[in-house]
Amino acid sequence: MKPIGLILIAAAALSLAGLSTALAASNSASRPATVSSAKTGLGKVIVNGRGHTLYLFEKDKRGKSACSGACASYWPPLLTHGKPMAAGGAKRALLGTIKRSNGSRQVTYAGHPLYTFVQDTKRGQTRGEGSTLFGAGWDALTPAGKKIESDGD
Repeated sequence: MKPIGLILIAAAALSLAGLSTALAASNSASRPATVSSAKTGLGKVIVNGRGHTLYLFEKDKRGKSACSGACASYWPPLLTHGKPMAAGGAKRALLGTIKRSNGSRQVTYAGHPLYTFVQDTKRGQTRGEGSTLFGAGWDALTPAGKKIESDGD
């Protein structure tokens, strides 16, 4: 197979993975989202109800998400229906929500809108850490709400 064909196949596979993750994120929005903490190679980070690492996007400003369209297919926002819940080390006082441009509610932690990463397919993975996809840095957050700065794993 020619290299261009392999590239197209890989791109299609990533698009499908992003779509299925985005659909899972939107389906989970029919109930309150849960944020907790877990141990990873980066130390303790906040995670969603499935144990997947949650990230902030440094391009987000003043309580607004700068990640939509293709960005949100690779970095699905953590959506909620109702007040998000804190568990296992996450701090309730740091949880909040913002309204996305499509009207859905996205969970925030220490004021940062939260996202998962499509390549984090198992609990404890932090493949998105240190990425600069879509024009700014992506960082995991500690339970204290501080961003972790590293080059990823």
